[in-house]
Formats: sequence, C-alpha cells, structure tokens
Amino acid sequence: MSDPRPSNLDPKIADRLKRDPDGLVPAIAQQYDTGEVLMLGWMDDEALHRTLTTGRCTYWSRSRQEYWVKGETSGHQQWVKSVALDCDGDAVLVKVDQVGAACHTGDRTCWDADVLPAAVGERPGAPS
Repeated sequence: MSDPRPSNLDPKIADRLKRDPDGLVPAIAQQYDTGEVLMLGWMDDEALHRTLTTGRCTYWSRSRQEYWVKGETSGHQQWVKSVALDCDGDAVLVKVDQVGAACHTGDRTCWDADVLPAAVGERPGAPS
C-alpha cells in the first residue's frame, strides 16, 4: 500500500505493528469469558485506534474498502473487554463480549461449521 489511510493511533503502538503489504494486521476476536474463538478480521492503524478508544470492534473491510463496526447493521455487536498484541506485533487479540452471531453466515463462530479430519496428538506422559 503506497498511501496508508490516516490514523490517530498512538505512535508507540503503531511502531510495534508489523503490517501486511496492504497495511493490515489480522485481528482475532475471542469471547472474553469462555475463551471461544469467534472470528478473524483485519485492522489497519485507524481501525485499531477506533477499537481501543470506542469500546467497539472496528475492522477494515477488504472487500468494501471501508471501516465497519461489528454489529452496526446486524446488531451482532462486539463489546471490547481487552486488546493485546502478540509478541511479534503481527497479530491482535481482542477479547470481546459478543452479542449474537460473530460469523457473517449467522453462526456463533466462524469455526463451527467446517471441522477438518485431523490426527489427534497425545503428549508423552499425559494422563489418559
């Protein structure tokens, strides 16, 4: 991305981010009290700033090329409980209180419909 969108994000936070070529970082939304992983969205600096300052998750829509506040039209809101960067600064974890479905398909999460067959590993010495 040659001309990044303007942002009010604190420069101390912005300096820690490792963005993709479009200026985005993946943002994982997780239900704060159960640990349920809800969805993956994308944030640029301004979306992260809005998330940090409004208490509502704001994402950058790659398809519409605009900001969207989760639940603004659907009513399936995400109320921010905490926000953390991973150790490399290339992903954001937002713990939220999710109202309704998180997935655009209407499912509670984006990961409950297509579980792939996988071998289950067992840690050596783990109790059976």
